[in-house]
Amino acid sequence: MKDINDEQLMIEVKNGDTDSLVPLFEKYNVKLYNFFLRVTHNKDTSEDLVQTVFSRILSYRHSYNEIYTFKTWMYQMARNVHIDYYNKNRYCVSDYKEPEETKSEARDAIEEMEKQQRQQTLKEALEQLPMDQREIIELSRFQDLKYEEISKITGNSVGAVRVKVHRAIKKLKEVYLQIA
Repeated sequence: MKDINDEQLMIEVKNGDTDSLVPLFEKYNVKLYNFFLRVTHNKDTSEDLVQTVFSRILSYRHSYNEIYTFKTWMYQMARNVHIDYYNKNRYCVSDYKEPEETKSEARDAIEEMEKQQRQQTLKEALEQLPMDQREIIELSRFQDLKYEEISKITGNSVGAVRVKVHRAIKKLKEVYLQIA
């Protein structure tokens, strides 16, 4: 059986074959969940937002343009879903706690504690950034999207995306060093 790429699957969905969305869901649901988890800090909300993205993909499948990659189109939709959620729930308090990492016997206990402290400090620093800076760091560093893809998702030029990523990381470093 020939491998079908994301864009071909989405064209099939666009043409009415909704079963072709299943492999796209299987490929991207965990990545989207992780994206939403990092920006909302809420597991249930993240699951709901993933479902909302795929629901919108079905609802807006006729607007999919084949000249764009599916991943870029999907993340643009995910970003819009997050913005909608954020605007409606900006004053909600999260009760999310990071799961404890399993300890490796090969690691020294002191190194493990230092690593966890650095991760906690990074998490706290990220939480202090404005939502747009957290989002740009999430897309560029945690979701490994290229600047060109982020440009298409956000509607900014590639140069503007580079500047925003640079400024967000610079701000993150400043906040991190203040906390540390």
